[in-house]
Amino acid sequence: MSLGDLFRGRRARQEQAERLYAAVVAHARSPSLYTVCGVPDTLDGRFESIVLHMFLLLHRLKSEGPRDDLRALGTALGECMIVDFDRSLREMGVGDLSVGRKVTFMAESTFGRIAAYDLGFDAGGAGLEAALRRNLYGTVPAPDSVGVALSQAYVRRVADHLAAQPVADILVGKVDFGPPPTASM
Repeated sequence: MSLGDLFRGRRARQEQAERLYAAVVAHARSPSLYTVCGVPDTLDGRFESIVLHMFLLLHRLKSEGPRDDLRALGTALGECMIVDFDRSLREMGVGDLSVGRKVTFMAESTFGRIAAYDLGFDAGGAGLEAALRRNLYGTVPAPDSVGVALSQAYVRRVADHLAAQPVADILVGKVDFGPPPTASM
């Protein structure tokens, strides 16, 4: 393998990750998450929604078992997210001197939440509900139980939808999270 092949491979993986991350963000911004499920339509709520959808995609990749190509794609996805955090903070006017510290905090928070969702997802109903309440609804003093239940059903439905997609499609940057949440889930 030549050095050129290596760079072309990295660039292709980066483009795949960028397409996948764009899908994560687009689905995380679905209005029904905020109107139907009661996710706070705030900066924190939108961050939490992106993290939740990133978890769902990474959970799908992890289900394929240990594979170098999927590990590399997961790393590239994380890099896309960090770049997006940095860009978003700068657009909001955060000063250059504090951007790095804030991005580090956001990245650490993301990885902690992904671990919590992973544990909660594997633990079943109560575990996932607790992770959603603590994270997705973390800024809401008393989240609506119906909204939390709808979010939990939505997460399970998205996970099943992603599981049915061929990993080969995901590897080329194509992912479908399915329909947004509805009140009749």
